[in-house]
Amino acid sequence: MNYAQFFEDKISGLKAEGRYRVFTEIMRHVSHFPEATHYTPQGTNDIVVWCSNDYLGMGQHPVVIAAMHEAIDACGAGAGGTRNISGNNRYHVLLEQELASLHGTEAALLFTSGYTANMTTLMTLGAVLPGCIIFSDSQNHNSMIEGIRHSRAPRQVFRHNDVAHLEELLAAAPANAPKLVAFESVYSMDGDISPIEKICDVAEKYNAMTFLDEVHAVGMYGRHGGGVSERDGQSARITFIQGTLAKAIGVHGGYVAGTKAAIDFIRSFGQGFIFSSAMPPAVAAGARASIRHLKEHNEIRERHQERAETLRQKLRAADLPVIVTDSHIVPVLVGEASRCKRASDLLLEEHGIYIQPINYPTVPRGSERLRITPTPLHTDAQMDALVAALQAVWAKLNLKMSA
Repeated sequence: MNYAQFFEDKISGLKAEGRYRVFTEIMRHVSHFPEATHYTPQGTNDIVVWCSNDYLGMGQHPVVIAAMHEAIDACGAGAGGTRNISGNNRYHVLLEQELASLHGTEAALLFTSGYTANMTTLMTLGAVLPGCIIFSDSQNHNSMIEGIRHSRAPRQVFRHNDVAHLEELLAAAPANAPKLVAFESVYSMDGDISPIEKICDVAEKYNAMTFLDEVHAVGMYGRHGGGVSERDGQSARITFIQGTLAKAIGVHGGYVAGTKAAIDFIRSFGQGFIFSSAMPPAVAAGARASIRHLKEHNEIRERHQERAETLRQKLRAADLPVIVTDSHIVPVLVGEASRCKRASDLLLEEHGIYIQPINYPTVPRGSERLRITPTPLHTDAQMDALVAALQAVWAKLNLKMSA
């Protein structure tokens, strides 16, 4: 077999479909977000970023930067390896305590990423609990799907946010079998929100544990930023709350929170935790400072929601095909991979606006879109410039407007 030719052919296929991923080289600048510098072979350009998952701009907040400087000056750059070998750095302990406080749980456990937190926790639960059946929402993130798959536990997939279908599956399962319902709070591509209370009602009825991914909600919903489960008063009913430190918190890493026994179980049996080097102490310090700040400043969340709604209204007024949701995510439908990529390129090249295209397999074929994430720092003027640029690109590519 000609291995090099095989690799080249597969990449050529992606390019032909318009699904080849191109990484845009940019540099964000402290105190100027969402503005950034775009690097090209021809030089540099000033751009406005509209697709960052640093939803609240906390990655550049002075309190976060100061905490990271203090930690790196105190104990250096790295953690020295895994926590069981190199020890629990004090910053890791303090961050886990802060995360438990944020979610009102007894304990929390840090991972190197939200992906690893999801995969390790679900894989461990499914593999170690004898006879465990996992019930998974059809729109769950790849990290959850992979964790369930690698657990080799039986899996039942329920229709997206369909509580009645979930109950049908739970009712048909053996009554004495351990059960786990895995779902998300905010689904990141469509921006829809799950009915957490109703899912908990059904799970409790059939003695099932719950695993809630709050990756796209932690920091942004609830009076203290504990996510949609805090906002809806459901945190205490969730067995495992999973989140990330790389989006609204603005730094890096992931975690799960729950009872002391449940978290100790994952700590003791989760191979993705046991065999992974710990996050750098400065990262832990920055994340803790960000969480503490967001807990006390609900006005940031209020401003964020206002900015998202304002942009939605402007896009609808311009007859652009925005998918209307109740969350902070603002998707604009294109519907075809190559033109979605071309729209993204034109926005960057001709208008200085950076929005990455979202294509299959991240979203189903035919639902390709530009996923816009306004932050509290985007201005009305920047929104107006975005709307005008989208109108120009839509006209140039003859894309479909709203029905």
